[in-house]
Amino acid sequence: LAKAARSGKQVVVVLELKARFDEEKNISWATELEQAGAIVTYGVARFKVHAKAALIIRKRQDGSIARYIHLSTGNYNEKTARSYVDFCLFTSNPSLCTDIALFFNILTGYSSIRSLSLIALSPFDLKDRIIGFIEREIAQATPESPGLIIAKLNSLSDPDLIAALYRASAKGVQIKLNVRGVCTLIPGVAGLSENIEVCSVLGRYLEHGRMLYFRNGGSEELYISSADWLQRNMKKRLELLFPVLDKEIKARCKDILNIYFADNTHAYRLKNDGTWIDLSLSRRPEDPLLYAQEKLYKMARKTARNLEEKQEILQVRRSKGKSIGQ
Repeated sequence: LAKAARSGKQVVVVLELKARFDEEKNISWATELEQAGAIVTYGVARFKVHAKAALIIRKRQDGSIARYIHLSTGNYNEKTARSYVDFCLFTSNPSLCTDIALFFNILTGYSSIRSLSLIALSPFDLKDRIIGFIEREIAQATPESPGLIIAKLNSLSDPDLIAALYRASAKGVQIKLNVRGVCTLIPGVAGLSENIEVCSVLGRYLEHGRMLYFRNGGSEELYISSADWLQRNMKKRLELLFPVLDKEIKARCKDILNIYFADNTHAYRLKNDGTWIDLSLSRRPEDPLLYAQEKLYKMARKTARNLEEKQEILQVRRSKGKSIGQ
């Protein structure tokens, strides 16, 4: 960012000083960015900025404007990037880009706080949007086609969201929750939460991503979010909940959720008495071993290698085309 500012690009950075609990280091970065020519702001009064987003605007050779956004569940942090498992979305979808442009206008004081179009923003409409999704599953559920909610979270303790999940379970909606840390919801209680399953995967990397899936009567919807289902995140933080619109990426995200629930080496299941069961102890000898983090790591490495090979092919083609032109 500093290099971009020094080269004449317009750079605006919203830096949350309390992030990573290292105000001194963040102030140092802010000073360096300002000295390079970037505009640095420090968020919105009374709310901690926990959303993670980047917006790139450039002018094409034909004079038209191109916009790209990067939305993430993880910080732009060199240390946590090595040890945390996070999700991010890189897209040029016009509607999502417009929402994020408005979001940055809010953060920098150029616009008043208001709801966005496709993206939900806490503490304003994110919680209501999630409860609306849950209520929609309840309304669409039938004995022949029960609703389905799958959620991957760091923590779950917000009373309103838990109450909504209990209502959904009582109406027959199947609910699968992957919660890394605090979970005050009690699964498996007859008449209340017998349709709720809670698991947790503890491995080499710290699970930090948040992802939500709703069957929606067959018109599946999938969302990624920076927010945990805690009262502080819903009331005192600026958080984002954004949809995954591309069918191929949506299918990949759903596969990722299912892989976590298939883990039989590093997964635990929450009982209705508050204790956790180590699922590796109930694994049968004939069952193939599945460690979710290792499987996802290998998938990511394979994808990266394929992209590297494609980049090399493109570079060779470009260099050949350039030499022919010369």
